[in-house]
Amino acid sequence: MQKQFPRKIAIFHQFLDNIGGAEILVLFLARGLNADIYTTNISNEKIKQMGFADMIPKIKSLGKIPKNAPFKQQLAFHKFRKLNLKNKYDFYIIGGDWAMSSGVNNKPNLWYAHSPLNELWEFKNHIKQEMCSWWQKPLYELWVKFNRKLNLKYLKHVQIFTCNSENTKNRIKKYYKKNAIIINPPIDTKKYIYKPSKNYWLSVNRLIKHKRIETQIKAFQKLPNENLIIVGSYEKGSKHFEEYKKDIEKIKPKNVKIINWIKDKELKKLYSECSGFITTAMDEDFGMAPVEAMAAGKPVIARNIGGYKETIIDCKTGYLIDNLNSERLKEKIQQISKELKKDPNKYKKACQQQAKKFDTKEFIKKIKKQIEK
Repeated sequence: MQKQFPRKIAIFHQFLDNIGGAEILVLFLARGLNADIYTTNISNEKIKQMGFADMIPKIKSLGKIPKNAPFKQQLAFHKFRKLNLKNKYDFYIIGGDWAMSSGVNNKPNLWYAHSPLNELWEFKNHIKQEMCSWWQKPLYELWVKFNRKLNLKYLKHVQIFTCNSENTKNRIKKYYKKNAIIINPPIDTKKYIYKPSKNYWLSVNRLIKHKRIETQIKAFQKLPNENLIIVGSYEKGSKHFEEYKKDIEKIKPKNVKIINWIKDKELKKLYSECSGFITTAMDEDFGMAPVEAMAAGKPVIARNIGGYKETIIDCKTGYLIDNLNSERLKEKIQQISKELKKDPNKYKKACQQQAKKFDTKEFIKKIKKQIEK
């Protein structure tokens, strides 16, 4: 006899003040399951702009926390560790990596992992070398050591492990010695349409160092006849976001435009009318934005690494580039531009077909299946 699907579900996510792919997934999941969301910092305006105004009454804050790392992550970790909803819900979904400590007091539970906590594991050396000054490095090492112990301790309370990609599954196996079930993020492909190009390339990222946005800008310094629009979300008042934003604006040529925030309708319009999409992240967990671009029938240029290898078909829906730098990126932009001049629809069909593999209709169904076990 099949178990009755739980009627009351709570979802935990560390912050909702800077809306990226992980946050959109949580909002979509809460809508699909009619669930409440527990978080810390909230930006109702950004949630509205991304098309989730209906979800605002379902979002509950555990209290504001600082904007700057590592205090932001540490206090989120602490608040979710102390959270105990005392059987108020039938099931709990951990949707944010720094909210995984919530599993200690809230069961039965499932963790939808976007990655093992990157600041502690996969990106630890990158952060130490590129984001820490000499005096911060030993402090960062101590912080990592302390929080790795906590992370592994809290991990024992996670009951079902799910994740967004094969890439993340491998990281979970590497760092946690756990097997996770892959459930790819939902892309509402029917909301993306193809329109003729208006002579610009598009990039959608958080304005943070490991996204390597400077590589994109340097490529367009060498391409005066091409244009790039970067939609870059960042947290105002957060030091590492603010500093990186200033750094890339200093080297930005006239043919590159940076938009800090736009509404979902405007973003989908940019997808529909771009020539192609560029993404240069160091090692993306999955990467929803490239799939969104393909849903609009647009080719994607990306690093041949991480989650991109699971979504982009090299030479068919765009190009995957080994050891991507500004020169290699420039060459591929020129190549695709020439191809599109001959045939504007060259990539359209293949891109849209590939994007449909990640459509929303299967996502909620697969999450429900795990909850019902």
